[in-house]
Amino acid sequence: MRVRSWLFTPGDRPDRFAKAAASGADVGILDLEDAVAPQNKEAARAAVADALGWHGAYVRVNGVDTVWHDDDMAAITGRPGLLGVFLPKAESPEDLDGLGVPAVALVETALGLENAALIAAHPDTVRLAFGNVDFSLDIGATDDDLLYARSRLVVVSRAHELAPPLDGVTTDLSDPALTASDARRARRLGFAGKLCVHPRQVEPVNQAFSITDAELDWARRVVEAAAGGGAVRVDGQMIDAPRLELAHRLLAEEGP
Repeated sequence: MRVRSWLFTPGDRPDRFAKAAASGADVGILDLEDAVAPQNKEAARAAVADALGWHGAYVRVNGVDTVWHDDDMAAITGRPGLLGVFLPKAESPEDLDGLGVPAVALVETALGLENAALIAAHPDTVRLAFGNVDFSLDIGATDDDLLYARSRLVVVSRAHELAPPLDGVTTDLSDPALTASDARRARRLGFAGKLCVHPRQVEPVNQAFSITDAELDWARRVVEAAAGGGAVRVDGQMIDAPRLELAHRLLAEEGP
């Protein structure tokens, strides 16, 4: 199964945890960082630690340069439902030292992007994710102009044999079509999933990253045409070894 949608839920809103779990998101992220005001950090930490006793999720902890980071890690480490942590503003491999759990490194600054290969090589890093909002602020650009950053994360992830990266959020919560468009762009660039900040974004993201019936039909016809060996054409296109490999991958991802 493709792991497509990753849904943030504020850690200080335990009343939303069950709804998030039932949203259809492939992965839940309980958030202790940006979604939680400083005065609510302690309560959020306790609520998230309790939730990890009955539900599997990632946790976005506060950054290593904050006064909350160590307490976050102490509260959640060893909890049975902890799938791993999202580490915000990862800028060097040293930021991941001592975590001791699977980590999705959020690349949100120019320095983080510059050091992406070093971050990806850290033994605790299981994936990279793009923090597009903070990155835009850091370099003074708009989200439409971040092709280089996105492509670099895809290439670095592949070079270091990580799972494909996750694209950042769509901040407009009222436009499912925009969320879908952003997700389709991310998929074309080589991302495997997208971060969501509201349950209504989950379905557009899931659809954008799902294999379509047309893609499966093409893959089956390519594999069938190539069964006899030699060069073949499908839909007027030459099918070489890379295209045949793509067809096999699509069929394998879809499963039996």
